[in-house]
Amino acid sequence: MTRIKRGYIARRRRTKIRLFASTFRGAHSRLTRTITQQKIRALVSAHRDRGRQKRDFRRLWITRINAVIRENKLYFSYSRLIHNLYKKQLLLNRKILAQIAILNKSCLFMISNEIIK
Repeated sequence: MTRIKRGYIARRRRTKIRLFASTFRGAHSRLTRTITQQKIRALVSAHRDRGRQKRDFRRLWITRINAVIRENKLYFSYSRLIHNLYKKQLLLNRKILAQIAILNKSCLFMISNEIIK
């Protein structure tokens, strides 16, 4: 019986996985089983942290806005500012408000004065 040579499909799959894990340290970039485990783990972490990143940035923006508001006694709290923004239908998102609060405080004061009137 003649010898059957294995195809290239499995090797191509392993090479693709190796390329993904090429920057990992130790056995995590050399051994096929641990590479696949680490790949799954890395992708799970990336998926989880995409949502966490959005959450963290939103918290940061809220903290920055609140700090500027309380610093200059414009309002007593961040929540009142946001509530009045919605009431007056000035739809500025928190990211933009935080940038205004850091870079141009006088602009934030003008916005808050418009809300109060």
